Amino acid sequence: MVGGLTLYTCAGSRGLRATWAAEEAGIDINLKVLPFPPRHLAPEYLDINPLGTVPMLVENETQMTESCAIAHYLAMKDGSGDLVIAPDEADYAEYLDYTYHADATITFPQTVYMRFAIFEKAKGWGDAGVAYAKWFEKRLVKVEQRLEGREYLCADRFTVADICVGYALVLAGRVGLDERVPDSLKSYRERLTQREAYKRAVAREEAGLKALSA
Repeated sequence: MVGGLTLYTCAGSRGLRATWAAEEAGIDINLKVLPFPPRHLAPEYLDINPLGTVPMLVENETQMTESCAIAHYLAMKDGSGDLVIAPDEADYAEYLDYTYHADATITFPQTVYMRFAIFEKAKGWGDAGVAYAKWFEKRLVKVEQRLEGREYLCADRFTVADICVGYALVLAGRVGLDERVPDSLKSYRERLTQREAYKRAVAREEAGLKALSA
C-alpha cells in the first residue's frame, strides 16, 4: 500500500472515479469527504484548492484536480499497470481517447443539465436542461458502438477508461438521465458496478458523508 495520498471529494461526485481507481489498485488514500458544494459549505477548502472544485489529490508537492487524470495516476501507483494501457500495447490510443472522452464529452453536458434542470430549476431554464439532456444522449453513441462485441472498452480487460466512462453512466442514473441511456450501456454499467472495488469505493464515500453530520 502507498501512503501520503489525500483525496478531497464529495460523495458521488466525479471524485468517485478516483476513489474507485484507488480501491481497484489497492492504493491507500486518506479520503476527505466534503459537504456539497464545498466552496460554500466548507470555505476553508479554498485555502487548499482555490478553484473550490472536487476532486483534488494531494501528494507532497503534487496537486491534481482532474478526476480522470487522478484515476490514471492512482492506477499506476501499484506498479502493475493492469488498470492502464501501456504505449506499446494495442489499444493504447483508444485507452487515452476514451479516458479523456469520458469527462470532456460525456460528463460535460451532464453537469450543465444538472445546473439547469436540478440546481437552478426554479429559474425556469427547463428548455436548456432538455437540450443538454439530448446532447448527453447523442454523445453516448461512440461508447455504444465501441462496446459492440466487447465487455470492456480497451484491450479486453477492465481499465481506468471503464472507470471514467462508467462513472458518467452511474451519474446518469442518479440525476434523471437514465431514459437517455441505451440498454446495452445499462448492461455495461451493471457489470461495472458489481465489482467489489466499486462497492467499497461507494461505501467509503457514504461513510465519509455520514461522518459529516455525526
